Amino acid sequence: MQGEGPSLGRRCAFVRLGGCNLSCRWCDTPYTWDWRGVGDTGVAYDPKVELHAMPWRDVLHRLVAYRVGLVVISGGEPLTQQDRLVPLVRALVDSGHGVEFETNGTVAPIPELTGLARFTVSPKLAHSGDRRSRRLVPAALAAFAAVPGTAFKFVCRTPADLDEVAAVVDGYGTEPVWIMPEGRTGDEVHRTLGELGDAVIARGWNLTTRLHVSVWGDRRGK
Repeated sequence: MQGEGPSLGRRCAFVRLGGCNLSCRWCDTPYTWDWRGVGDTGVAYDPKVELHAMPWRDVLHRLVAYRVGLVVISGGEPLTQQDRLVPLVRALVDSGHGVEFETNGTVAPIPELTGLARFTVSPKLAHSGDRRSRRLVPAALAAFAAVPGTAFKFVCRTPADLDEVAAVVDGYGTEPVWIMPEGRTGDEVHRTLGELGDAVIARGWNLTTRLHVSVWGDRRGK
């Protein structure tokens, strides 16, 4: 189930790729990239345990077997591998699937994908822990803003973060905007959502919860 953003609540299948070019301290999927324990949990994951190479046709067969209409490709940062994903995405679209990418917005999409998939771009704010030059890449954000159907989703901890979001939107044209609360538990998400809600609506932006966290907490899928 897609728990965030414009497709919230839809049944889907996930392709979760390993490796990321950022190191967000509060990342909820550190097992895809954190081999040194730099995140908030302090856990160093083993890539030999977490990552498994598969031919794209095998991935396709698994996804088709789920019998869902939507496939979400996430990470880590999936667009660092986007050239290798083109055959899979084409085959999914040809078989009637919708395809969405979850990306941090630092790597511009290639033309072979922009006509096939939708993008939910999540530019990172200062509380991610990465320096601005790493997490905000003007050329990449401009490329995403030019792709029809792209949504921009910002993870916020407090209403004060909304001023930082506004500066990014004004500077790079990252619209439409979705604001999502940070949190690994249902209680955290619920509390932050309540703190953000009125201010988000007042700014004319969209609001999304993290539905999967409310239902399953931080338990990993199988």
